[in-house]
Amino acid sequence: MQPGDPADIRNWQRRPDGITTSGKLEAGDPARLAAIGVRHVVNLALNTHPEALADEAALLAAEGIAYTHIPVPFDAPTPDHVAALEQALAAQPGPIHVHCIMNWRVTAFFYLLDRAGGVPEPEARARMAAIWNPLEDENAPAAWRALLEG
Repeated sequence: MQPGDPADIRNWQRRPDGITTSGKLEAGDPARLAAIGVRHVVNLALNTHPEALADEAALLAAEGIAYTHIPVPFDAPTPDHVAALEQALAAQPGPIHVHCIMNWRVTAFFYLLDRAGGVPEPEARARMAAIWNPLEDENAPAAWRALLEG
């Protein structure tokens, strides 16, 4: 966490690499993200989710923030979704903010990216588990365990 971080956004986190993550955004959050320097937002939630921010792309564009939407069905994440996130992170200059509805998809995907990037498994797992650990959550869809253990 850094001064000025909007910690009241659901499950807000600042990763060691400076990327920020969270759950759902509210209507006033694009301006708050712009105020802390965010230049690119990646959304992993479905725009049909009842808590999704309507007109998110337009609200972010009004703040000068690039937007990438990678809709990940919560019960059916795939390696292709993770690869799309990795490509989105590489394609735009930062600072970058990645979110979904609860920050669950995001932290699980970053677990995989951290592991691929050489972060030791216990450290990567602790980062993920600070928000959600689908490897230990009995209610997590089986697709998450398959993806993370794959």
